[in-house]
Amino acid sequence: MKELIEKINAEFDAFSTEANQQSEKGNKAVGTRARKSALELNKFFKDFEKFL
Repeated sequence: MKELIEKINAEFDAFSTEANQQSEKGNKAVGTRARKSALELNKFFKDFEKFL
């Protein structure tokens, strides 16, 4: 469970960084990476829900 929370935190940090760059600069490549991170977060949240 602790490892999953660490993965969620790390992925959210990556998502946050990429999303901020996308909103400031409008870079398409950054937007793609942000979307990929969001999909990973969704997967991690589903795994987290199984623990509850």
